[in-house]
Amino acid sequence: MDQLDHMLREGGGRVPGYSILLILDSVRSMHNVGAAFRTADAMGVEAIYLCGYTPRPPHRDIHKTALGATETVKWKGFERVDQALTECRHMGYSLFGVEQTSPSILLQDFEPASRNIALVFGNEVEGISEQALEYLEACIEIPQFGKKHSLNLSISMGMVLWELNGRRARPSTP
Repeated sequence: MDQLDHMLREGGGRVPGYSILLILDSVRSMHNVGAAFRTADAMGVEAIYLCGYTPRPPHRDIHKTALGATETVKWKGFERVDQALTECRHMGYSLFGVEQTSPSILLQDFEPASRNIALVFGNEVEGISEQALEYLEACIEIPQFGKKHSLNLSISMGMVLWELNGRRARPSTP
């Protein structure tokens, strides 16, 4: 564990000059919420907004999956997703959903102009609510090649955050 000391002293793994917020729109599974906290901590996410009936800490099942990340990642609860989206806009965040829509932008082609983005993840069955879709600049789609065209919410979060942070951390080439 000595190798982790440098990250704790330096404030974690945030990419300087960038900020990512996660917005969970009526996610039903406490395990997905816990995984969101754990992934957010690992990927340097600024905060998580828990909207609608998304479970909130403290709860045993969230903590079981989060492994302490509810203590290291800022979060805020909202009764309605539009309240969270409005707050993000006022703070200067660009709003993007992670959803299969027509049209959507494939993850590998997604190039946000803003240095501050909020990513909306929807309900495990219904996806992002119609109300939230109206606020978004676009939706990002993870390319899939199987028959189901469905990924677990926590897997989707990890894939999108890994891709975005990887690009942001790499120096740009002229």
